Amino acid sequence: MLYLMRDAYDQMLSPMRMAAEMARTACENPFSPLAYTPNGRAVAASCELFERATRTYPKPAFNLPTCERVVWERPFCRVIAFGMPSAKPKLLLVAPLSGHYATLLRGTVAAFLDTHQVFITDWADAKKVPLSAGRFDLGDYIDYCTAIFEALGPDLHVMAVCQPSVPVLAAIARMEAEDHPLVPRSTVLVGGPIDTRRSPTAVNKLPQEKQIGWFKQHCIHPVPWTHQGHGRDVYPGFLQLAGFISMNLDRHQTAHWDMFNHLVQGDGDSADKHREFYDEYLAVMDLTAEYYLQTVETVFIEHLLPRGEMRHRGKPVDPAAIQRCALMAIEGEKDDITGIGQTRAALDLTLNLSAEKKAYHLQMGAGHYGIFNGSRFRTEIVPKIVAFMEAHAEPAMIVPPISLGHLLPDAADPDLSVPAALLTHDACAASEAARALHA
Repeated sequence: MLYLMRDAYDQMLSPMRMAAEMARTACENPFSPLAYTPNGRAVAASCELFERATRTYPKPAFNLPTCERVVWERPFCRVIAFGMPSAKPKLLLVAPLSGHYATLLRGTVAAFLDTHQVFITDWADAKKVPLSAGRFDLGDYIDYCTAIFEALGPDLHVMAVCQPSVPVLAAIARMEAEDHPLVPRSTVLVGGPIDTRRSPTAVNKLPQEKQIGWFKQHCIHPVPWTHQGHGRDVYPGFLQLAGFISMNLDRHQTAHWDMFNHLVQGDGDSADKHREFYDEYLAVMDLTAEYYLQTVETVFIEHLLPRGEMRHRGKPVDPAAIQRCALMAIEGEKDDITGIGQTRAALDLTLNLSAEKKAYHLQMGAGHYGIFNGSRFRTEIVPKIVAFMEAHAEPAMIVPPISLGHLLPDAADPDLSVPAALLTHDACAASEAARALHA
């Protein structure tokens, strides 16, 4: 009922949005005297903000200066390759399936285009997948990851951003346990909730307070008949968006007030930056109910992976089985979604992975978004990731080891933050050595 009411609300506001657009056009028309008055610009700005605040945002495009190819596809996901096949190392970006589209990682993709063949998981909006396509749960997510690794391998590097850190680590653990020949060479986990008992944030505390029954009752709704996936139970994207906005409501209110002033003052560049950000931020997708509820219960309530109790298709998911795939964990000092130590927990769980195959980086001054996008990411994090992947490119290479074991702090108790040392320039030196050996 809630989903249907929301769609009806959207349709009811459609004529008002059209009227607002007409009024805005009239006030901005260079042949109209209103365009040259403060009151006219204020009316135009108000109309634009109303239209933007009430519209449903479509899936954005990547709009990167390279071609896009679909190289793998199943009902709930497809893999997009950027550029034509080349001799560059292969990097798969596993985008989060948590409400936003894969285009949220546009800047992440762009940062690696010069050094890698870049692929990304483009997850489907559940409301657009017909019921005939079947279910999609956390186990299916892990199966998808394994199938993609197989399709893109060998010599594949993987980077999981936020939510997919758990299923990616689980897929690799199962592949290692079965001695799979196409295990990725390296995996980078960025702000992932491996163990949410460490430095719990508001996002982590809510599931502990509410428990799974509350989520089933309040967060799951059937898709109405107006969409292809009608009848499918989903966690609607608009509910997730409401949660995102409520976490930083003052910041969003200030941003929109600033945009209003920029429009009135004629500051088009600042207004364009606002539009670009919110066109992406406000575009959301639905998640299947079974995937959402299993993720909440497995990752945020029961903590099955760090407790050693997670299973996949009846088989144990044991990170200690990982011995070949190098592992790097990246966290942000000011991350208010994934607290410090939650991603680093993956390094503690991989007991049989040698120290020279582990790396950890805490990005000072960065929040959640800043550890996979923005200037700090491009200038400080990307070089370390590239160096790490190059150092672990081929098992036969004799590369001067990146001695990171001594940089890792001792394992922390589940409820403690873990202050961390930064990755040193030794990694860059190892990268240069790797390039020399390749040559």
